[in-house]
Amino acid sequence: MFGLIDDQGGFILARVAADEAEILTIAVSPELRGQGLGGALLEAAMAEAARRGAAAMFLEVSADNHGAQRLYERHGFGQVGLRQRYYADGSDARVMQRDLRRL
Repeated sequence: MFGLIDDQGGFILARVAADEAEILTIAVSPELRGQGLGGALLEAAMAEAARRGAAAMFLEVSADNHGAQRLYERHGFGQVGLRQRYYADGSDARVMQRDLRRL
């Protein structure tokens, strides 16, 4: 497991197992959203995961979180699955994946 922190107000946690990586959580201070910090953290985590031998990165995102989905799609993630009623509020989780061999 590894984490990256941006002093401005964001962090990302991820893990690598064999040749797969997973984003566990990513957060950016509300006043900094939309300024590229989330994308920078995501790119740095993908690079670190690839350096550690991961060929693909996965994450789950609420089907209701359209802003996060757009962020992930802009960075090459695509939906590969759906976990119905995954979250405590009953919302579905989109499972998304990105090939890291093209970094």
